Amino acid sequence: MITELLKYSVSNLWKRKLRSFLSILSILIGITAIFVLVSFGQGIEKFVNDFAQKQGIDKLMMMPGGFGPPGTSNIKFTEEDINFIRKINGVDEITGWMGKNGKVKFKDYKEKYTLILGLSTDREEARLVEEIATIEIEKGRNLKDGDVLKAVLGHNYLIPNKLFKKAISVGDKIEINDMPVEVVGFYGEVGNPQDDSQAYLSYDGFKEIFKEDTFEYVAIRAAPDQNPAQLADKIKERFREHRNQKKGEEDFTIQTFEQAIETFTSVILIINGVLVLIALISIVVAAVNIANTMYTSILERTQEIGIMKSIGARNRFILFVFIIEAGLLGIIGGIFGVLFGYIIAKFGGFTAAYFDLSMLRPYFPWWLIIGCLAFAFFTGAGSGLLPARQASKLNPVDALRYE
Repeated sequence: MITELLKYSVSNLWKRKLRSFLSILSILIGITAIFVLVSFGQGIEKFVNDFAQKQGIDKLMMMPGGFGPPGTSNIKFTEEDINFIRKINGVDEITGWMGKNGKVKFKDYKEKYTLILGLSTDREEARLVEEIATIEIEKGRNLKDGDVLKAVLGHNYLIPNKLFKKAISVGDKIEINDMPVEVVGFYGEVGNPQDDSQAYLSYDGFKEIFKEDTFEYVAIRAAPDQNPAQLADKIKERFREHRNQKKGEEDFTIQTFEQAIETFTSVILIINGVLVLIALISIVVAAVNIANTMYTSILERTQEIGIMKSIGARNRFILFVFIIEAGLLGIIGGIFGVLFGYIIAKFGGFTAAYFDLSMLRPYFPWWLIIGCLAFAFFTGAGSGLLPARQASKLNPVDALRYE
């Protein structure tokens, strides 16, 4: 019976090819939009989770209060501040890094402006920064004691025509704020243009070029027996007293990476929710289109329905015929929607990677594919339910006389 129903439904849809195509197209557009948006949302969520696993949740960041791009704040931290925090019970490791926007020049190419960071050459302290920034050496070596006018560069300097026409190599000379600097290494790709375009100096090198010895950020690792959130509250209270500031008027902020990731994830979920709601509008339009198609089909096939009833077809058979037809429109649109959505998402991912936004990489969990197909089928079948009920309740005599 199921096989016969499917054959009959397919043949009826085929007789009305244009109308069926338009109904399928409306479902296809909606499912494509949902698939693309959710796949990118899942990709960003996966990137954040992978990022969090690499960093761990035992780290805290102390930053200037307020808003503003890195390297522009007037609020700084000193070596004395860092030594004060180091003595607080529960702090396992601590390091600061300097930051300033600067000019990078290579050969006769047009200079670039980017964030220049000053890092500790102590290996343990440097490792803490590398874990937080998820960076590791790809070519050359790390900065070490005695490296004054030497630098490690971000990944984009390795790529021709990305920042400069020619790629920079280990041993090349560049200028940072008109000071000659030797390149000793390159960090691997992080996934966004700013991080991959930064330049890293030692403390001594940063002081030599920028004539500053203060820190813009302070990274802290909590001891294994410490709760990072509780430690953050303790440091905030002690450091506020150290700076003689009132509660609520601090010029700094301390945040655990777990809190930062939760905030970032919440924002992503809200944005994805809004985008999916927008995409659902096209699904509503598709549902109305399918319902209209089914009603029109019933009017055209009223006598056919009367004949089927007169030879013994039950109401539920008529009901199933039209629900299956509507469901087929939905599932066919869903299949092509998933296919086109996959192609568009992949293309979008490649485009994002080309512009150094590799964090915008789509992810296709199995439940997304199955969910989109099921949603498409039930949207189609649900849209055809009312027209199908109307068809199943037609009086055979009235149906046979209908013209």
